[in-house]
Amino acid sequence: MNEALYKEFNLPEFEADQYPPLDLAYIGDCAYELVIRTCILSEGASAVDKLNRRASNLAKAVTQAKMVTGIMDLLTEEEQGIYRRGRNAKSYSPAKNATLGEYHKATGFEAVIGWLYLKKEYARMFEIIHKGFEIVAGCDKDDPEQAKEQRIENVTAGEEL
Repeated sequence: MNEALYKEFNLPEFEADQYPPLDLAYIGDCAYELVIRTCILSEGASAVDKLNRRASNLAKAVTQAKMVTGIMDLLTEEEQGIYRRGRNAKSYSPAKNATLGEYHKATGFEAVIGWLYLKKEYARMFEIIHKGFEIVAGCDKDDPEQAKEQRIENVTAGEEL
């Protein structure tokens, strides 16, 4: 999709490192939401309000804060730097249904996702998101793969975190 987007709209290549952290979080929020919605929709058709409830469970700042806390050791130094820039950026919108700390962590997470998206490092972006799903699903590294996938499906199916 992305290559077609660049071609159809004659977009220049993005220099992800030149964007402020809140701009990265802005596009990262959208890229993350698209991944969530794709995962949820892949499970079959459903009422839109039900799909939205399931998606919002994974999109809320509290969930993203849990995810990024659990994956910090997996981030490269460069990704951690992007995360810190996003987390420390002065936001002009208040946190909703989250503490200020959770909101800042979520902004840092979204900045990393946005940075990877603009760099076209999709495999890494998906890896980080998938690992985050494992974190919020309560998966253990020693669990059999099938059990992990089942718990991730439960999380994307709307199970409360």
